[in-house]
Amino acid sequence: MDKLKEIDVKAVNWKSITKEGLDLEYAVAIPKNIASDIFKELEISLEYFTGDLSKIKVFGKVYPLPRQQVAYGDPGITYTYSGTTVPALPWPAPVLALRDFLVALKGIKYDFVLVNKYRNGNDHMGEHRDNEPELDPTAPIASISFGQQRTFVLKHRDARKTGNDKRPIPPVKIELEHGSVLLMNPPTNEIWYHSLPTRKKLMAPRINLTFRKMRLKR
Repeated sequence: MDKLKEIDVKAVNWKSITKEGLDLEYAVAIPKNIASDIFKELEISLEYFTGDLSKIKVFGKVYPLPRQQVAYGDPGITYTYSGTTVPALPWPAPVLALRDFLVALKGIKYDFVLVNKYRNGNDHMGEHRDNEPELDPTAPIASISFGQQRTFVLKHRDARKTGNDKRPIPPVKIELEHGSVLLMNPPTNEIWYHSLPTRKKLMAPRINLTFRKMRLKR
């Protein structure tokens, strides 16, 4: 993981993606050879939640999570979404190194990360917004991807409505590449839903880490 320190963060070529209420920054910030080494280390070292933490509640019904998941963070942090409270386990070395890389890249020190492993193209993430009240609304969510390239889809909240309230706003689709970093800046997560749809023809795994900054507790 020391190779992350060798990356010239000032030379990273960021692409800005903006629409109504949408503010994204995207770059393949980690060279492929380094990204592949990190992916291998994550595959070896990470252990994912089991039992109730490997399930999700949707409209009152409990289902197996269609991916593997684990969370890490500073002491005492928990994160609640879809009726599930996830505890932050102590930072493992490779994930902590990625957090430090984001500090060098953007000057933001995150205190929590949700790790999702998509074992193949059948594993997916449904439409949702990361707008939980415990998140710091002023900080972007930083998403780092390793492994199989997958399509990330964002949909404006008004495009999901019905009848006269529905607006013909086209979705935004981004191919999340191996070693890429995506920043979802405010107010994106208030206005746009995002998802990772199934891609049944894809057989290779993907690991995604979404770093978040929690709201300070008074």
